[in-house]
Amino acid sequence: MASLRMIDIAVNFTDGMFKGVYHGKNCHLPDIATVLNRAWSAGVDRIIVTGGSLAESREALAIAETDARLFCTVGVHPTRCNEFEESGDPEKHYQDLFSLANEGMQKGKVVAIGECGLDYDRLQFCPVDIQKKYFEKQFELAYATKLPMFLHMRAAAADFCEIVERNKNRFTGGVAHSFTGSALDRDKLLSFDNMYIGVNGCSLKTAENLDVMKGIPVERMMIETDSPYCEIKNTHAGMKFVKSTWPSKKKEKYDQECIVKGRNEPCLVRQVLEVVAGYKGLVDINQLSSTLYHNTCRVFFPQDLDSAADALLSGHHNTN
Repeated sequence: MASLRMIDIAVNFTDGMFKGVYHGKNCHLPDIATVLNRAWSAGVDRIIVTGGSLAESREALAIAETDARLFCTVGVHPTRCNEFEESGDPEKHYQDLFSLANEGMQKGKVVAIGECGLDYDRLQFCPVDIQKKYFEKQFELAYATKLPMFLHMRAAAADFCEIVERNKNRFTGGVAHSFTGSALDRDKLLSFDNMYIGVNGCSLKTAENLDVMKGIPVERMMIETDSPYCEIKNTHAGMKFVKSTWPSKKKEKYDQECIVKGRNEPCLVRQVLEVVAGYKGLVDINQLSSTLYHNTCRVFFPQDLDSAADALLSGHHNTN
């Protein structure tokens, strides 16, 4: 099964579900190692673990250090930006994020600033003014570290794009992940030369979602699961294009040979690839996979492209 090479750019391994805890109830032992084995077998060869707060970013880095194929982000999710103010010293909070990002970069593990952005669907967690203030602040992190950005945009396209426009020269590149916006939102994002769009199960729910996705050039796309959320469900419009499936059992009947029903995981990024290929009418899924992999390396693992180019040049010289 693993002839394809994929990078899952968004996995929430800090979520309790990967510790076996669902809605406060312990259903099974932590199983990240088992989940990873399934992912590697499916053709995933790198995963970016999402950090959504200072504490979560620390945990994401610790998880990333457990395997050479794991990497992470450092940043504060829009719904959690109150933590800057609640810390009692927003500037120190920023400096702590900066220090953590630097530490993780030195370890070769932190590949982006994020998850940051704007989320106007969940203003009950953090008001607009605080979200905007600390979204803008995190461009300082990107500028100081020279890292790309891992971005979140939900029901906030106008303000999001205005802030990105103002700061477009302060970050090297980025991805608006878990995209569920309109065709207009898509085109606004694509107007930024250094912006890519991340697609997952939530991007493939409805016929309209699929049409919007079809308009994202494959050269500007990345794939993700955003697990344990955003799985492709049987009711989703994209499901008819899915070819790869895994046996599943309910969490109460946990079996490490099966995925947990209702919990997304990185092996299922292969299904996202299949839906993109199917709806776009792309016969060569290997070529699609290769293009998406290259996009991801260009933004988050540029040293790989340098190494590959060096190897090609070296091979070319050797034949002369």
